[in-house]
Amino acid sequence: MVITITLPLLLVVATFLDAMLWLIRRKPWMGLRLVLMAWWFLFGEIRGIGGLALIWIASAGRDSHKRRFRVYRLRQIWAGGHLDGIRRLFNLRFEVEGLGDVAPGPVIILMRHASIIDNAMPDAVVGRAHGIGLRFVLKRELQMIPTIDIGGRWVPTNFVRRGSGDTAGELGELRTLAVDLDPHEGVLIYPEGTRSTPPKLARAKEIIRERRPELAPLADRLQHVLPPRLGGTLALLEEGHGTDVVICEHVGLDGFEKVSDIWAGGLVGTTVKVRFRRYAATGIPTSREELTRWVYERWLELDDWVGEARRQ
Repeated sequence: MVITITLPLLLVVATFLDAMLWLIRRKPWMGLRLVLMAWWFLFGEIRGIGGLALIWIASAGRDSHKRRFRVYRLRQIWAGGHLDGIRRLFNLRFEVEGLGDVAPGPVIILMRHASIIDNAMPDAVVGRAHGIGLRFVLKRELQMIPTIDIGGRWVPTNFVRRGSGDTAGELGELRTLAVDLDPHEGVLIYPEGTRSTPPKLARAKEIIRERRPELAPLADRLQHVLPPRLGGTLALLEEGHGTDVVICEHVGLDGFEKVSDIWAGGLVGTTVKVRFRRYAATGIPTSREELTRWVYERWLELDDWVGEARRQ
């Protein structure tokens, strides 16, 4: 409400600031874009909360298969709206390969994590294209967003408490996401666990050398993406044995970890390349050692693809 009321003033101030920065440094007009992005995000939140209220009324507050898929559909519209707004404001272009291979479900999706923007991609791209409802593994901090907090309670969601000290308990809850998947559902996890940056990559390699030296030769080959965190990833793959796996790769959103990174202007006019690769369950190993190597091999392929895409 405050941003809506003050929007004309904010736009005037942003326009003046952008004009000055353009004249001095030829900096892209980012103030206007960020003000409109904030307003569009908050407007989307209001629509999302309103949609959840209608779903609650329609379901009389009771959990059901129908309510779950109504929430999935609402989330696809909500995330799609956010991503569409960002795409138009920053003149992004998406090139997507292999999207048709994601369906049919059920599937387990392992997705690269590179920025604050790619959180919207699963529902906006996969969900809207195929009507697949996704069960997410998310960090607990995202519950500060009301739509994610409320909607996440009405569909299977695992909010990870990082550093909780109860690893067994956390993994036990996470495993339930792969149980009783509907043919129109999937589970999505970000194996890296956090957004990739060069300092994080260097630190991750150090930790692996200390704690898992047998994996160090594989991790050291990674140049562009973080090594996969194996705990949650392997738990999902083991519990969901017999389910096909899809790897979601993307490049173009790297480096936009915070709003201040977007302010720098590099996002404008970016081409975002997205590639999906599907692996049949019959070809995925079952032993912990072989499965670990399989995940790392997929991530090394992802790393090579990201590097090649950046060089083009």
